[in-house]
Amino acid sequence: MALPNIDLTITMIAVQTKYIPATNTRGSRIKAFTSSGQSLTIGFDYSLEDYQLYEKAAIMLCEKMGWSTKLIGGSTKDGYTFVFTK
Repeated sequence: MALPNIDLTITMIAVQTKYIPATNTRGSRIKAFTSSGQSLTIGFDYSLEDYQLYEKAAIMLCEKMGWSTKLIGGSTKDGYTFVFTK
């Protein structure tokens, strides 16, 4: 079986997100992060639906890094993971 024609020189990073509960000194937050160490944390915005809040954190991290913000995401046990689309 032949492999599909895939350009293996392009490496994409997934953006993972997770909920961080409130503490005595800070409110609830959402953290967006990558396996290579980039991260961004935003305060919990109760005006947004669950998915929208996690998506907002992922988009803000992408904007901070100068990456494309065309993302698609899916839920995980810890939050959501987002990957880039064309």
